[in-house]
Amino acid sequence: MCVLCVVDIELRLFLRKPWIYTIMWKILLLLSLTLYKVKGEVFTALVDLENVIYTEGNLLGALDEYIQQEEERLEKVKSKAEILRRMNRDAISDTEHYLGHPVNAFLLVKRFLWEWVDLENWIKYDGPKTAYLRNSTHFKEHTPGQDDLKGATAALLRLQDTYKLKTTKIASGEIEGTRTTASLTALECFELGRVAYNQGDQYHARLWITEAYQRYMNESKLGKVLDLDEPLLLDYLAYSSFKQGYLDDAIAYTDKLLSLDPNHERAKNNKAYFMNELQEKELEEKTRGDLAEFDEETGEVAKTPEELEKEKEEQAYSYPERKQYEALCRGDPGALKKVDHKILLCKYQHYNHPFLYLQPAKEEVIFDDPRLVFYREILNDREIEFVKRLASPRLQRATIQNAITGNLEFADYRISKSAWLRQEEDTRIRHIRRRVQAYTGLDLDTAEDLQVVNYGIGGHYEPHFDFARADEKSAFESLGTGNRIATALFYMSDVEAGGATVFTKVGARVLPTKGSAVFWYNLFKNGQGNYDTRHAACPVLAGSKWVANIWIHEMGQEFRRKCGLSASE
Repeated sequence: MCVLCVVDIELRLFLRKPWIYTIMWKILLLLSLTLYKVKGEVFTALVDLENVIYTEGNLLGALDEYIQQEEERLEKVKSKAEILRRMNRDAISDTEHYLGHPVNAFLLVKRFLWEWVDLENWIKYDGPKTAYLRNSTHFKEHTPGQDDLKGATAALLRLQDTYKLKTTKIASGEIEGTRTTASLTALECFELGRVAYNQGDQYHARLWITEAYQRYMNESKLGKVLDLDEPLLLDYLAYSSFKQGYLDDAIAYTDKLLSLDPNHERAKNNKAYFMNELQEKELEEKTRGDLAEFDEETGEVAKTPEELEKEKEEQAYSYPERKQYEALCRGDPGALKKVDHKILLCKYQHYNHPFLYLQPAKEEVIFDDPRLVFYREILNDREIEFVKRLASPRLQRATIQNAITGNLEFADYRISKSAWLRQEEDTRIRHIRRRVQAYTGLDLDTAEDLQVVNYGIGGHYEPHFDFARADEKSAFESLGTGNRIATALFYMSDVEAGGATVFTKVGARVLPTKGSAVFWYNLFKNGQGNYDTRHAACPVLAGSKWVANIWIHEMGQEFRRKCGLSASE
């Protein structure tokens, strides 16, 4: 046999599939030994032909082993393909509701980083590239990457915190406003926890790895095929418990790990470290108890100056606005300000504008200070679909303006994609702007373009102002049209759960309603910013949230919204 051919086969098979290499090398070795021995003279004696028969039997045995391995591999590929096909069918049957569930959205991203990668590896190792692999490379730019998996994980954890969702409920796919979906497996819960663990978020790591451990034990009882092992889970749980201050739990998990694997080096080292930390903690508590003074008024142990200082720091960094923001997102009654209903008005308005005589604005005043005006049916379905269709190909990661430099940049507190539509592009965009001008009485010649925004998994925009503060000298300087005097925010979809617009300083909350808009002034009549307009977009818990907005600037409003007669007005 050609030596170069043998070397070529050997090298290619060894690099791609070691077990194929082993089997084929057996076959080649048997062939080479037989041919070397008889030197092409087998026809001269029947005894040599008898040896050939036995050799052929050995070759067939090796070939059968190869065929069996190939069949097992193909069955594995077929099984994985069927699972992926079933998931894809479920997604395609009702795409909007499927992607509206954050667990489904996370699993979709996860599939491209795990299942599809495994599938490609199984195929890739089988000889030269197949047509599938050649074709699949054309779609790589549209598939999620590692950053997407991290973002999807962060989104689920954000939803968990904001809406106080229990880990077990999320893992079971039971989220308010959605249809229950497939549960997460123990491995998927573990991967969620491991992402948090690697990012130093031991709080969420402990929650999700605990859930993974419980599911692992249940799945083991049912005899399901698992890609996890108990010592690995216990190892992660021990360390995350320790980092969260649960020393007793950390020691208990480590003891259990060592009972399963007495030679686990890291567990043995951790056990000694944890025990030492526990002894120091007990000694510190005993010493503090012996030296502590009692508060005569409360009868309790008085706090040391160090403890009082630490408590003061914790209160300073408790970030009360964050609590208010999340409470408003949930709609907690204590966070919502009660408004005098005598102030709230609901009526048809034409504002003496000819454009609105036959089709007046449906105006609702939903909050008094700042005055929030809610317009119902300001957009129709055809306009909404047109705007979404025009904006979709242009959507890019939304940015914020750096308060110091004035430059646009990405930020974790704003997760969405946006596109800008100019009025010159289509008459329908001009009609929307003309309608806003008629409703508000303001001049839109100096207003910014229509910004269209789509929020992704757990998409949100944390508390912010639309106007530039006094120290933000560079903001809107390039526009030359002054500050943002007012905001018109359109809702272009209903949202199944979450996604409210909340005003954190005053306790106001606006729920998205398709076709409606909310309008408010960012500046007082004296040109100063109204800090009560600080607002946020709550994370989307379920569904898809589309909004659009027009920021209206000061220039051009001199005779439409006249300055006040006093500096305080």
